[in-house]
Amino acid sequence: MTETPSLPQIPSQAWQRPLGQPWEHHYIVRYASNLDDGPNHGAPLGGFGAGCVGRSPNGDFNLWHLDGGEHVFQSFPGCQFSLWEQGGGRTQAFALGTQPPEDRLPSWQWYPASTKARATGSYHALYPRSWYRYENVFRAQITCEQLTPIWPDNYQEASYPVALFEWTAHNPTRHPITLSLMASWQNMVGWFTNTQKSPEVLLRDDGSPYYDYVPAIGQSTGNFNQFINEGGLKALVMDRAWQGEPAEGDGQWCVATLEDPDVEVSYDLRWNPAGDGRDLWDAFAKLGRLMNLLDTSPAEEGEQMGGAIALRFTLQPGETRQIPVALAWDLPVTEFAAGVVNYRRYTDFYGRDGRNARAIAFDALTEYKTWQRAIAAWQQPILARPDLPDAFKMALFNELYDLASGGTLWSAATEADPVGQFAVLECIDYRWYESLDVRLYGGFATLLLWPELEKAVLRAFARAIPAQDERRRIIGYYVTMGLENPPAIRKLKGATPHDLGAPNEHPWAQTNYTSYQDCNQWKDLGSDFVLQVYRAYQFTGATDVEFLKDCWPAVVDTLQYLKQFDRDGDGIPENEGAPDQTFDDWQLKGISAYCGGLWLGAMEAAIAIAEILTANNLAPGNTPILLSQYRRWLDNGLKAYHPKLWNGRYYRLDTGSGSDVVMADQLCGQFMVRHLDLPDLVEDEFTLSALDAIYDACFVKFNQVVQSQERPPQQKFEGAQLGNFSAASLSMAIGAANGVLPDGSPEDPDSTHQQEVWTGINFGLAAFLAQMGKREEAMAIAESVIQQIYSYGLQFRTPEAITALGTYRACHYMRPMAIWGLYEVLTAGRNP
Repeated sequence: MTETPSLPQIPSQAWQRPLGQPWEHHYIVRYASNLDDGPNHGAPLGGFGAGCVGRSPNGDFNLWHLDGGEHVFQSFPGCQFSLWEQGGGRTQAFALGTQPPEDRLPSWQWYPASTKARATGSYHALYPRSWYRYENVFRAQITCEQLTPIWPDNYQEASYPVALFEWTAHNPTRHPITLSLMASWQNMVGWFTNTQKSPEVLLRDDGSPYYDYVPAIGQSTGNFNQFINEGGLKALVMDRAWQGEPAEGDGQWCVATLEDPDVEVSYDLRWNPAGDGRDLWDAFAKLGRLMNLLDTSPAEEGEQMGGAIALRFTLQPGETRQIPVALAWDLPVTEFAAGVVNYRRYTDFYGRDGRNARAIAFDALTEYKTWQRAIAAWQQPILARPDLPDAFKMALFNELYDLASGGTLWSAATEADPVGQFAVLECIDYRWYESLDVRLYGGFATLLLWPELEKAVLRAFARAIPAQDERRRIIGYYVTMGLENPPAIRKLKGATPHDLGAPNEHPWAQTNYTSYQDCNQWKDLGSDFVLQVYRAYQFTGATDVEFLKDCWPAVVDTLQYLKQFDRDGDGIPENEGAPDQTFDDWQLKGISAYCGGLWLGAMEAAIAIAEILTANNLAPGNTPILLSQYRRWLDNGLKAYHPKLWNGRYYRLDTGSGSDVVMADQLCGQFMVRHLDLPDLVEDEFTLSALDAIYDACFVKFNQVVQSQERPPQQKFEGAQLGNFSAASLSMAIGAANGVLPDGSPEDPDSTHQQEVWTGINFGLAAFLAQMGKREEAMAIAESVIQQIYSYGLQFRTPEAITALGTYRACHYMRPMAIWGLYEVLTAGRNP
């Protein structure tokens, strides 16, 4: 623990960053058309599916994921905490952000940033908690803890749209110090909705589909503020003149604290956050008080409106005081396509009328101590483990950020979905939900911590598999290659969809949104689904037979569908040359080690499911026939897999390309079956040999090669960039490449996916190594990736891929939550 007398303890494992210190080196995006907001990201605030707000290590609120599935990264400087201090013969006041805005609020005094010569404080994050510690500026010692009520198996508070800020002030001097904490906020009601209700879907230069999101930022006409002083609550409530049922964007914001006889609360209900700021700042900076003007008149057309409350108190020498402040928002509706409306999960507890921000804030202020204890009770046993490196513990919790800020949806409960439906985007650039191939790895977080959400996602896939969608669309991959591109049907009956849809259509109902590839032809999705269904059953106590029963028809349908690609009848579907699996820019031909192993694992899982249903008298009448068929397919497949792919040291990429590449994820299927206590696909001697080859080629020698690389490779898409540093300049391992030749060199220097380091795949590979007793190698890979993420500006926007050229691709990615799979393997059979 980092300790200062009378201040809160901050876990030493938390990620740290000096307040406002510029980044000397940070990754930049690989393709200029993709998202790159820069490195100033902090832990998100707000519950799963409730919308979230991000506050950076610079102290500004800059991430606004408040419209489900949509992304706004912009600092609104009027949304800020400020601190006034009087004592020792001087008075000073600072807004607690370190970057003064260029176009507004010039009268405000901004907090000085840390430099190498002078530290002014630090930011710390261990999701879902984060802290700001302010040093060497105020006479008082000041810490702010931020938290959201998120802990495992919590399906209520984890959905709340709220952030709690506990401010702790200590007077270490011999004289009284008077402080005033101001929370100012811009009235944003009505802003977070797409003004283009049916946006055109276009293709980027990398072939991925996208559409424009045009929120109603700054459209505040009719917004008004109120001050509430009743029931022990003192609150600034920000509202809007709307009637009837709320539309998307309608609702309330609230900034509140509890009544305290030793704290003087003043307020300002109408100041201009787009102006020079003097109308708010002058009074606060002089006296630490606001003017208490009760102006509730609505904003006129083109006008911006802010509100603020100030909490003034005096600390005697040696005294410590805690001041809680809640920020809540009640924006109950998410609208997808025009007229397709979804209510958020938290409305099950607060209602759907959009008038409950005050109630949410009150509950946060009265319950947050219980929340702190619940979070600590979850985290502390893991933090105390001596067998796990601190950096790993830090990343383990912080990678959960994506469950809040990944464009997350969590719907209100129904009879069919008793905890609601749930979905996280693959990433912001690839804006579609719960990509099944990605969540094979990234799904470990929900599987282990919120298993009912995991099952909700898989039930949605089970419902989608029998559906057909006849709409046709262009396939982006062929556009980028300049090849003939006949339109493809969006979703075929029996095919496992790649994803659960996108926020501009109807998630859960209209699936298979991505059009980079024709995912009806993918050879891993059906297997991924079956393995995840059985995994969800096994890791939730192996008792929920009804869940298996619900998913069984889809298991049968998708296995029958996938078997059609077994052209030669050897028991394993063949890859067909086009990238037809999760490495969707990498051509596989014939039987592949990756897809073939997943298929055989799915056969074993399907057999196990059928046997469980039979034992519980829940199996349909044709189950014995299916069991016989699956056993025959499995037997034939096992006879083909090893002999056709084993080259004496590792498993070949496939049987059709003649490639000698060592693929890092070649035995994913074997990892999965052992993880699920199913029979091995290959014998241990071959698994261990393959892992040795992978570690040597993809990690050790790959990093040696890129550290000595003289010529940067060509990059496939227009707008490709080079970073401001490289693996050669770092002289450190950056992780394991997806696939290289045995000497660590690329098969094709101008390839894309093969030479990328995929963060989630690396955590999965590390889990496999640990599973086979190679813990040292596992942690070497995991810690190298963690260092790249958290030392070079990728924190809280972890990408799918990094390169040796200081670039990344696809930030805010789902797959890195595979770190929880690594944790499960490392700690299996041991006390938490």
